[in-house]
Amino acid sequence: MIYKIIQKDDPVLRQKAKKLSLEEIKSEKIQSLIISMKETLRAAPGVGLAAPQIGISLQLIVIEDREEYFSAMLPAIREERGRKAIAFHVIINPKLTVIDSEQAIFFEGCLSVGGCMRVTPRAKQVQVDYLDENGNQKNIQANGWYARILQHEIDHLNGKLYLDKANQKTEIELTEENRKKWLNAREEEVKKLILD
Repeated sequence: MIYKIIQKDDPVLRQKAKKLSLEEIKSEKIQSLIISMKETLRAAPGVGLAAPQIGISLQLIVIEDREEYFSAMLPAIREERGRKAIAFHVIINPKLTVIDSEQAIFFEGCLSVGGCMRVTPRAKQVQVDYLDENGNQKNIQANGWYARILQHEIDHLNGKLYLDKANQKTEIELTEENRKKWLNAREEEVKKLILD
């Protein structure tokens, strides 16, 4: 089942999401929800989806960054942004710790904030302790683009949108022309937008 992704004015996006118990994680209801979230993420398409984005206030995230999403990106830019393919996985009840507070500056968008993107600073390296779809304790240390995705999605579980951290004056319309223009931009070029 593909869910409708709710938009920024919906109050559920401003609530702190409820943690899931081990029993709930293993239930047919949550296992079915995970499958539907995967289908919804791929249909969008996007790299991350939090349960609040489909109107369900639970601490549940699905992430997948497929090679095809950034295949047109130059190798040097991929390296600068730390962009690598990330296999589909599920994150439940996450606890995020910033390891490197130095910030990466780049455009960010959101499936719940249609039509635009803004320059958004994010910590370069984070650690996330969480439960997987089977209720097993897991740990991720991520940097670059993956760290950005994790911070963005975990914010959703805490009632925050990327707009809360983004630079308002850098908002651009999410068009194919703008996507192509900024796809291979260096971080230094993007930083100039903040200073202008």
